[in-house]
Amino acid sequence: MVTTIQINEDLKKRLNELKIHHRETYNELIERMTNEFSRSMIDKESLIETIEILSDPELMNGIKEALEEERKGVQGTPLEKVEKELGLV
Repeated sequence: MVTTIQINEDLKKRLNELKIHHRETYNELIERMTNEFSRSMIDKESLIETIEILSDPELMNGIKEALEEERKGVQGTPLEKVEKELGLV
């Protein structure tokens, strides 16, 4: 289904400047822009999660300790054992 929308001349000019090629349709342009927006939202959510982790002192200390133990060659708990303890298996 094709739909007609109304936009002002300034917006049309800006959309034309965003086209990759002069023959790119407005539909293709808008689809490309919304796909890029969706990807940037995923990146934004990932960044927010990272900031939350970095803001948690207890979690950061746990990560630091685990990295130090790994560097010293200390063996961690096998994944299978952790899964069993958490009832995941």
